[in-house]
Amino acid sequence: MEKNAKIYVAGHRGMVGSAIYRKLIKEGFSNIITRTSAELDLRDQQSVKDFFEAEKPEYVFLAAAKVGGIVANNTYRADFLYENLCIQNNVIHQAYQNSVTKLMFLGSSCIYPKLAPQPLKEEYLLTGLLEETNEPYAIAKIAGIKMADAYRDQYACNFISVMPTNLYGYNDNYHPQNSHVLPALIRKFHEAKVNGTPEVTIWGSGSPMREFLFADDLAEACYFLMQNYNDAGFVNVGTGTDLTIKDLALLIKRIIGFEGTLTFDSSKPDGTPRKLMDVSKLHELGWKHQIELEEGIKLAYQDFLEKHV
Repeated sequence: MEKNAKIYVAGHRGMVGSAIYRKLIKEGFSNIITRTSAELDLRDQQSVKDFFEAEKPEYVFLAAAKVGGIVANNTYRADFLYENLCIQNNVIHQAYQNSVTKLMFLGSSCIYPKLAPQPLKEEYLLTGLLEETNEPYAIAKIAGIKMADAYRDQYACNFISVMPTNLYGYNDNYHPQNSHVLPALIRKFHEAKVNGTPEVTIWGSGSPMREFLFADDLAEACYFLMQNYNDAGFVNVGTGTDLTIKDLALLIKRIIGFEGTLTFDSSKPDGTPRKLMDVSKLHELGWKHQIELEEGIKLAYQDFLEKHV
């Protein structure tokens, strides 16, 4: 990508899109196009068509999506499937129609089968049944990967896909119902500490294992892959290490300074037992994460304090 290249970051106000935007600015790119969802509804076919024809971006980072945690995914099943399909269909198709030089589609680790072998290799896609609670979102993301590859096959488009593990970081979503586990725990422990609550209840048994990647590390990987990866198929992006939800909760409890007790509500769903990425493909390409979990949680908590307190 040339420094004056016209780059469209779709979803620039979200956690991932904002991290990619910051990375591009840091690297000296000055011709970055953004639109808020109020300015451009990516679900609307005609609006997306008009935007691409008017702006003619050369590079596209497709980081816009309807996202949420287990509760949101399971509650708004039709919305998650319909809206994500609309967004990616419109953007990918118009990128082809308007001769975009290169597009990156960002997916999610929930694309993998619920009981796939661990760690998750890229070739395990579509080898088993999905986790039921977020199946609609996963199906949309799988469709996005396959669509990028299909446009590559049929039209020789340089469209690539990356699959991040669980993300956290600046501009995360701390909504009480719709957030992912790590930001939800940051909020829970902070509020318990401030309010003097003696006990914090964690959803599920605490036994599932999860991997977490700081969003700015993902942005570094996306920038690296946009420069260096031009093949079909997708690339896992993660740390290659995981921990139990219980251990995560204990770590966040310590960082925030909550001194009460923890209980686990086993009546609530655990989700997939384990989701650990095999990141050997990414490492072989020459990229590795920099921000370890404890450091990242401290950075995320500071961001939470600045924006939500």
